[in-house]
Amino acid sequence: MEITMRLAQQPEADELLGRSPLAALVGMLLDQQVPMEWAFSGPYTIAQRLGADDLDAHVIAAYDPDAFAALLSEKPAVHRYPGSMAKRVQQLCAYLVEHYDGDAASVWTSADSGAELLGRLKALPGFGEQKAQIFLALLGKRLGVRPKGWREAAGKYGPAGVYRSAADITGPESLAKVRAHKQELKAAAKAAK
Repeated sequence: MEITMRLAQQPEADELLGRSPLAALVGMLLDQQVPMEWAFSGPYTIAQRLGADDLDAHVIAAYDPDAFAALLSEKPAVHRYPGSMAKRVQQLCAYLVEHYDGDAASVWTSADSGAELLGRLKALPGFGEQKAQIFLALLGKRLGVRPKGWREAAGKYGPAGVYRSAADITGPESLAKVRAHKQELKAAAKAAK
């Protein structure tokens, strides 16, 4: 099954996200304090700078931390905070090597339920409750990973027909709807203060 992702809004970066479980996880990890497209194009940029066509958890976990931080800091930087995000990416990869032999897809392929998958995602370095729920929704909606109870485990990100997160983006139109939803939430939070 051909997977089409539109999170980076760049064909090569989106193609990598669709075929590489580790790239999708790293993109989700990077998705904080930067525009979504910047975050999800990060895995492609990292792979290019490593001279590879995909990310390898073993390679990244073993990479010299200072050299990896420098790699993410090259212009244009992979993230607004390339040093701290380089450390987080390496922590994620080291966890995957230790617990899943470096195979990111194993996080979800052997999960028997949405609740179990959510627990596994929350155990990943850099993944809190919200990020884990969004990624679980992304797996179900975009990648066809649907263990029993996945929508419930994904919480408010699970329902079909909503535009709340990266899980709901299929192109520029849905990206605009997700952005509008986030602006509404910010305005409501500001008004509540």
